[in-house]
Amino acid sequence: MASVHLQSSTGYGQQIQARTHQLRADEPLDNGGTDSGPAPYELLLAGLAACTSLTLRMYADRKQWELGMIDVRLRFSRDDQGQEKIDRTVAFGAALSEEQIARLAEICEKTPVTKTIRQGTPIATVLQRTRLDASS
Repeated sequence: MASVHLQSSTGYGQQIQARTHQLRADEPLDNGGTDSGPAPYELLLAGLAACTSLTLRMYADRKQWELGMIDVRLRFSRDDQGQEKIDRTVAFGAALSEEQIARLAEICEKTPVTKTIRQGTPIATVLQRTRLDASS
């Protein structure tokens, strides 16, 4: 359904390829990086924000609702006990009824990336001694 390819030689700056798109990731200066791209948690939040906005827009288009500008703001945090959470705030440029807002709130909770994060998708890792073929 989705895949990315990353190769890294030195330092914390990472070059990522997703289909035909080139992305960068890095750590901020205060964490030893060069701040040449978003940090991994920022990329995770960006994926959730994009999925939220895209899903809401698709739903509204089917319902023929005008949403105007969609503004999604996310914040990842971890408390003193190590509990992690993501706060999500979504605002719309168009005036919407209470019923529309309630339905859009339900849709936010059903976006594909929201579901993936909430269910804690298993990750299977394989380590290889030699580099994979470039076509992999």
